Formats: sequence, C-alpha cells, structure tokens
Amino acid sequence: MNSCLRERRRCRMDSIFSLEGKAVVLTGGFGMLGRSMCGALLNFGANLVVMDCVEEGPGDLGQAAYIRCDLASSASARDAFRRANERFGKLDVLINNAAYGGGAGGVKAPYQVEEITDEAWNLGLDGTLGIVFRCVREAVPYLEKSRGSIVNIASMYGMIAPDHGMYGDSGSNSPPAYGAGKAAVLQLTRYLASYLAPRGIRVNSITPGPFPFVGPDFDTAFLEKLQAKTMLGRTGRAEELSGALVLLASGASSYMTGSNIVVDGGMTAW
Repeated sequence: MNSCLRERRRCRMDSIFSLEGKAVVLTGGFGMLGRSMCGALLNFGANLVVMDCVEEGPGDLGQAAYIRCDLASSASARDAFRRANERFGKLDVLINNAAYGGGAGGVKAPYQVEEITDEAWNLGLDGTLGIVFRCVREAVPYLEKSRGSIVNIASMYGMIAPDHGMYGDSGSNSPPAYGAGKAAVLQLTRYLASYLAPRGIRVNSITPGPFPFVGPDFDTAFLEKLQAKTMLGRTGRAEELSGALVLLASGASSYMTGSNIVVDGGMTAW
C-alpha cells in the first residue's frame, strides 16, 4: 500500500471521530475523570464548555470555556445552558459527568442503611440522578435544533452491588443512594433514547469501572483487592475512558442510541 493511500485511509478514520465544529458541554470537568475527558474532547477538535461549581476554572483546561454554575439549581442550570448556547451559537453534545452527594468523586458518606437520614438519601439521589435530569431538560431545546446527542456517565455500581467485605475498615464503601442513582441513570438513558429519537437526539451512556484517584494516603490493601476484582487485574487510568467518550460524542456512533458502553476491565462480566 503506497503512502498516499495509507494517508487517505487514516484521514477517513480520523474524520469519523472528529469533533471539529461541534459545540460540546461537559459537566463536572474538574475532577480526575473530568479533566481527562476535557483533554480528549479538545484533542478531537471540540468547541468545549465546561460547567462546574469551583470558584475559578483551573488554567490547565486548554481552550475550554468555563461557566461556573450550581447544577443542583434549576434556575442556575437553565442560565448556564443559555450561556453555553450563546457562546457557540448552538449545542451539539451534552456530557453528563457531574455528580455530588455521598459516593460521588470519592466523597465518603454513611453506607450503613440504618444510619442514613432522609436528607442524605435524597441528596445522594439528586446528586446522581436529579442532576442528569435537570441538565437534559435544559439542553433538549438546543440539542433538538442541531439533532445532537447526550452521553450520560453512569457507574459499575449501577450494575452490580459493592462487595462490602472488600472495603474492610477503609470507610470508603459506596453508599446505597449512589448505586441506586446510577442504576436509574442507565434506565433514564434508555427512556430518553426512546423519547427523544423522533427529534433526532441520540442518548447513550458510559459505565466506568474502578477508576480510583490513588493519592499518597490511598489504602494499598484495598487497592489490591479492587484490582483483583477485575479480569485485567488492575484499575483503570483516566484516559482509558477517552475512546468510548469520543465514540459516543462523535458521528462514529451515528447509529447508536440507548446503548451503554462498559469500561471496567471486566469487573462486571465475571
């Protein structure tokens, strides 16, 4: 095969996954996974808006625009999507990555069912499921105009139960509202795919497996147990979500809706 033919084929493959000219909103862009997602989207040419609640957008997000907002508030979410649409004149892709409440971002919360208050339970559900619903509701009028797509970030604990024996005394057990909310995100994805298909909007999800932020104080004994739960014998690296993310955000997935891509090293497939 001559070099010109190889280059033409490479360019065709690259164009399938290209995000050039696409206006993309990524919620929750400042965590470990969010930063990696941001980099992947920019690398494939997206016009990116990051929505988060931190005081200032960190300076390492490249060319991404930043809209500070409180996605727990309908009014704040509505205003944020209006501003995102004004920024690029359209909205093509929404990536629902933000979450809050117990279990999100490694935040510890009571997992003993008998000790969980109504307030903690409701916060956990709102921070996993409610936030996705609000963002979708506010984005649909813009996505309908572009016949765009939605990518929801779920979790392995929306598919399987945590092995509490594995956590030992770490206190890092995943609380029930987190898993219940993420399981609901998977169902909401299917519902929205059916509901929004007549408007030309595709809706898919990604289910990450174990992607822990391994800092200096991370429990190494727990990490070894977590790694042993996967078929590949290790936890994931943040950049290993990039392939599924770019696939679902780009035209490469034009015939996919209502799908869930599991990126978990085989943890849920035993």
